[in-house]
Amino acid sequence: MSSSFSVPVDRHGTYCTQWDFVQDRFGQADLLPFTISDMDFATAPAILQAITDRTTHGVFGYSRWQHEDFLSAVAYWFSSRFQAEIDTQSLVYGPSVIYMVSQMIRLWSQPGDGVLVHTPAYDAFYKTITGNGRNIIACPLEKTADGWWCDMEKLEARLAQPDTRIMLLCSPHNPTGKVWTRTELETMAQLCERHNVKVISDEIHMDLCWSPHQHTPWSEVGRQEWALFTSASKSFNVPALTGAYGLINNMASREAYFHRLKACDGLSSPAVLAVIAHIAAYRNSAPWLDELRDYLFANLQYVKQRLDDAFPELNWKIPESTYLAWIDLNPLNIDDNTLQDTLINREKVAIMPGYTYGEEGRGFLRLNAGCPREKLAAGMDKLISALKTR
Repeated sequence: MSSSFSVPVDRHGTYCTQWDFVQDRFGQADLLPFTISDMDFATAPAILQAITDRTTHGVFGYSRWQHEDFLSAVAYWFSSRFQAEIDTQSLVYGPSVIYMVSQMIRLWSQPGDGVLVHTPAYDAFYKTITGNGRNIIACPLEKTADGWWCDMEKLEARLAQPDTRIMLLCSPHNPTGKVWTRTELETMAQLCERHNVKVISDEIHMDLCWSPHQHTPWSEVGRQEWALFTSASKSFNVPALTGAYGLINNMASREAYFHRLKACDGLSSPAVLAVIAHIAAYRNSAPWLDELRDYLFANLQYVKQRLDDAFPELNWKIPESTYLAWIDLNPLNIDDNTLQDTLINREKVAIMPGYTYGEEGRGFLRLNAGCPREKLAAGMDKLISALKTR
């Protein structure tokens, strides 16, 4: 099955953000993109078949997600992949993880309150926090020889600030790829309980942790009010179908969320193809995902080989999770803007600049390795060429 991942799929003309709308962010349309975090692979055959079967029916009326097929599929996935038992009565649904995060920020805080994030951070976190009139409380991760590290004393100092209401956790972490250990998560849970800070955990990359690192759902460690949001969209490459789900442990908060979703925003019916895709993913597509994981990890090994050969001083390490290569170029002392100009205008390639993810991302690049090796090789050729002109 893995050989299919090596076959390029032409995505031009499919209205995809990465290929058809690269000009929106990078100013040019003819660039080879390694940008937004979706993959250049067709989704799992079982998902395609399930969607085909549903579309053949021909009727697309209003739908529901609160049924045994969906609920049991999610429970089965958490049990089989993470050895975690979940309460399906706590499940909620929404159009996207970020929509659900945004709703909980509004429910659990007031304008002017603080939301803590570990930085560098997924750029949508910044936009969601500030767009809702809340303040970002940054807790920078520290790069060490062993990976990315959170100073828990500094974290507690920020959690103890009187305006901190929520910790918005990215687990696994985007863009660094850090996988939080169970011990780290338990410590954070204790600190949040101590300072009465609620937790929203975005776990959309949970299926893409590389051995020996293992994902621990927040539901396994949470102590007071918390929400865990995720989706099959990253793992199975179906984000355009829309659809996400999660767990909210407090009944009153759950009911308040549903009120916002249905009464305020009128989102009482999910996208039926997303529901179908989740069921097919979690019930029938684990072998495909395991093949994909092998291919993605081999891609990251290829990135490491190319960087080690060209710039051993970078000593680049494969991230603990995700197909996003977070590359620290600071040892090369290259100006971010100059590099982007070279990549775009000479090499004709689009790679996300690290400053997209905050000040702590300056000097970094985030390269999406979720693509056939042929494309990745071309992108690495262009990146190395640009770096050698410094």
